[in-house]
Amino acid sequence: MTPRRPIGLDRRAAMAALGALALPGAALAQDRFPSRPIQLLVPFGPGGIADLTARAVAEVMSQRLGQPVVVENRPSAGSIVASQAVATARPDGHTLLLMSNGNAVSVGLIRKLPYDTQKAFAPISTLGYFDLGLFVPAGSRFANLQDLVGFARANPGKLNVGTIAVGSTQHLAAKLFETVAGVDALVVPYKASPAVLTALRAGEIDLAFEIVGPMLPQVQAGAVRALAVSSDRRNPALPDTPTVQQSGVPGYNVASWNALAAPAGTPADVITTLNRAVRDAVASPLVQDKLGKLGMRLGAGTPAELEALLGSEIRRWGDVIRAAKIEPE
Repeated sequence: MTPRRPIGLDRRAAMAALGALALPGAALAQDRFPSRPIQLLVPFGPGGIADLTARAVAEVMSQRLGQPVVVENRPSAGSIVASQAVATARPDGHTLLLMSNGNAVSVGLIRKLPYDTQKAFAPISTLGYFDLGLFVPAGSRFANLQDLVGFARANPGKLNVGTIAVGSTQHLAAKLFETVAGVDALVVPYKASPAVLTALRAGEIDLAFEIVGPMLPQVQAGAVRALAVSSDRRNPALPDTPTVQQSGVPGYNVASWNALAAPAGTPADVITTLNRAVRDAVASPLVQDKLGKLGMRLGAGTPAELEALLGSEIRRWGDVIRAAKIEPE
């Protein structure tokens, strides 16, 4: 006679079998992305153009992903605080970085970053590009950039150029302009953009390098004039303003940019999902309207394109920093 198995053992075996059947579904639920709100760290203060970009894109991404994309500002020199937080975060796509050309510049400006900028992050997509404008006072004697360059070449050291702090994109763009245009100017760094504008309107400086968006109200009010824009194409907000290249300085092309990145090691399918959400957001009428008014040239891309952009910007700005003899901190 076959002995009967104890009832308790039968019950435990049945429960174990049910648990095994349930495991695949549970794993799928855990692997579904995103499974909770996404944190987007911005290395700049609230209200600036980077912050406005992040919030506009995050709003539409939230709708596409079905989870909130929460923007958190963590400003610091060299974008280090926000960047390090993302570099050391769990690589599951729930912590993202608003990356910028500031990340590329900091490689040459900061002697020892706490992460490898090209290895610590998984690129997702660019968001858009911010042109710089070359602005003069409304009553400037320079009718165009050709006049200004001609004066600077004939009078070494007598053209005063204003930018924000040493090592900023504006400052390095001015130093690069000196090299490419073959001029010797006096580049004067100020603490912040309002101080540059005040100096420009007062005639203390002849020329200012500044992001186009914040200067548009000044141009529209007739307080300053834009002689040229820094990139290789005209800016939609200033369609009648030529580029530096169109103004007789070939080879000059500078644009600030913003992008999204995740921690290195984030799964490829998660990056694909995020890239798709970014593309939808950048193409949306909401984002196009909000950011287009700021003079931003919107443009999403592939992770590979962002990776290539970051590498090329690190090399380019590293060369400019060395040529300007700026000592890393």
